[in-house]
Order: sequence, then C-alpha cells, then structure tokens
Amino acid sequence: MEIPKPTEGDKAYFSSLVPSDPLVEVKPMFGNLGAFVNGNMFMGLFGADVGLKLGDADQAALLDEKGAGPFGPEGHRMAGYVAVPASWRAHPVKAEAWVAKAFAGAAALPAKVKSPGKRAGTNTSPAAKASPATSAPSGTAKAPSGTAKAPSARKKTGAT
Repeated sequence: MEIPKPTEGDKAYFSSLVPSDPLVEVKPMFGNLGAFVNGNMFMGLFGADVGLKLGDADQAALLDEKGAGPFGPEGHRMAGYVAVPASWRAHPVKAEAWVAKAFAGAAALPAKVKSPGKRAGTNTSPAAKASPATSAPSGTAKAPSGTAKAPSARKKTGAT
C-alpha cells in the first residue's frame, strides 16, 4: 500500500483549518499531518484529504454533504473520521465549523498520558534478543556491568 504524500498546498490548507489554540499540536504522521488536543487526534491530512474525528450524529450529517466520504487508506479507513469535501477548499468557512466540532469533541476526552518511551541504547526486538553479540553463551549467566557474575548452573560430571 502506497501512502499518498500531500502537496505544499494541501499542507497549507490543512494548517489554515487548524484551530489557533495553545493546546493544539500538529505532528507529522507517515508523511502526512495530524492535529491533536491533549494527545487526542481530531483532524488528519492524508494526501489531499482532510479528515475529522466526529461523533456518530455529526459523522452522518457530514457524510450527507456532497463530496464528503471515508477518510484514510483504501481498506484501512479510520473509524470515526470523515473526509471533508474537496470543494470546500474554495469555501473554508464551511470546513471551519466542522473542525470546531471535531476539536471540541477531542478536547472533552481525557488527556492521553505519554508513554515513557524506550531508554536510549535498549533494543528489545526479537532479532536483538537472538543476536550472539547481545546474548550470553548457553549455560552462562550474563551479569549487568559492575556486578559479579552469577555462579555457573552446570552440573558437575564425574566423581570428585
């Protein structure tokens, strides 16, 4: 699946619709853009399409507008999002009212807590775990730096 890239004009249109509220954050997403409030996305740009996250009743009402439709990649549409009609670029006031509804809905949600993220230098991928450079030989324990190694768990063979 190829992800469409927005033009500079698409980005400018999207930016013109983003509310000028200090809680709004615009972030790049897979070569496109997303607008967030308190960590909740309420507006996205996918190629030339601007999508808004709306409640069920507002989704139905916006879908009644000529040119509105599903938002996101074919076969992987974003649930709860509706693409605003492309014809509204000539009349951004029409889109602004819907953006305000999407913003208000997302702003009313609880703030998302940012995950602490991975520590620098930590790679927990399966490939890294299996890598000979990072795993200890069979039968030995690898101790963290600055600590004594654990005693060998091998059974002794033969008589002592």
